[in-house]
Amino acid sequence: MTLEQATLDQLWDFQNPAASEEAFRRALADPAYDGAELAELTTQLGRAIGLQGRFEEADELLDAIDAEQDPTIAVRVLLERGRVLNSAGHAAMAVPLFEQAAELGEHLGEEFLAADALHMLALADSGHAESWTRAGVEYASGAHSPRVQRWCVGLHGNLGWHLLDAGEVHRALVEFQLAEQWAVRVGTPDQVEWARRGIGACRSAGA
Repeated sequence: MTLEQATLDQLWDFQNPAASEEAFRRALADPAYDGAELAELTTQLGRAIGLQGRFEEADELLDAIDAEQDPTIAVRVLLERGRVLNSAGHAAMAVPLFEQAAELGEHLGEEFLAADALHMLALADSGHAESWTRAGVEYASGAHSPRVQRWCVGLHGNLGWHLLDAGEVHRALVEFQLAEQWAVRVGTPDQVEWARRGIGACRSAGA
């Protein structure tokens, strides 16, 4: 049995990956979790370690996970391996892992993970950022869960920054406005503020 995303969300502080690492280490010491749940927690520990730049340590941790014990864990391992590679500057090597994660996640009906993988493809495969974003938004916007729909905030906002960096100010503004709409609808106050910072950046750039 795998964990609810809400359980993992409670352990994450993306502004402080070191604190997240400690939270996941404490969770892994909790006897209440079974083998599959421990494996899933370990994938997130690997992510927290990778976010701190300890890429080899993260790889070793992910290598030790038996991804065959549950298909959902296999998706998470693919995602976190890809994230470690992407963070380490090997985006091209990460892309096929994210593609596999998106395909398997969608096949399993793991909407959150499939949308996450599409979101990572839009970041890692910069030459196709727009097409991956459109695919991700189409998928996430039709999901049953507002938590999955929340990926639309990041997808539109990340494309907004990508377009703004490319000098496409007016197109970037549209993406940030869409990000704001989704953030107000299903996102967090921080996401609303993030989207509005993008809108402000576009206005300052002449949009």
